[in-house]
Amino acid sequence: MIDVRSRAPVTLHGSCHCKAVAFTVLLPRGLASARRCTCSICRMRGSVAVTANLDGLTISRGQDRLATYRFNTRTAEHHFCGVCGIYTHHRRRSNPDELGVNVACLAGVSPFDFLEVAVNDGDRHPSDDPTRRSRIAGVLRFEPVTEPEATAPVERQTNS
Repeated sequence: MIDVRSRAPVTLHGSCHCKAVAFTVLLPRGLASARRCTCSICRMRGSVAVTANLDGLTISRGQDRLATYRFNTRTAEHHFCGVCGIYTHHRRRSNPDELGVNVACLAGVSPFDFLEVAVNDGDRHPSDDPTRRSRIAGVLRFEPVTEPEATAPVERQTNS
């Protein structure tokens, strides 16, 4: 199992769901760079992304299958497979020299390997701030259940 807390550089292979798009990526800060975001597209997409440099991702198959979506300032480029629709990576608006890579597309990695993921405040985007300050909106937690708990109904706490 890969250490998702490691900051050591790591090279991984990845692909979309249908395998029409495949790539190799170097993560210079390892999987410890994992994060989510509250901006409109990230909120709807719901993925965990890790950081790569712009030149750190090489498409080995399916460059012609990648589609790109841009909106608002058109700085960010959101890439997804035109066949199965899975988001593979994006060029960041906050730093156009970086890519965010969908961990669910990386071989041997699952978003559920991360017990805690920092969530950036995309509603107050650093590119819209004169000081370019990045803010954390919160932390997303995953708590695996043990086998006996897996069959029991989950009780939710409510704020009354």
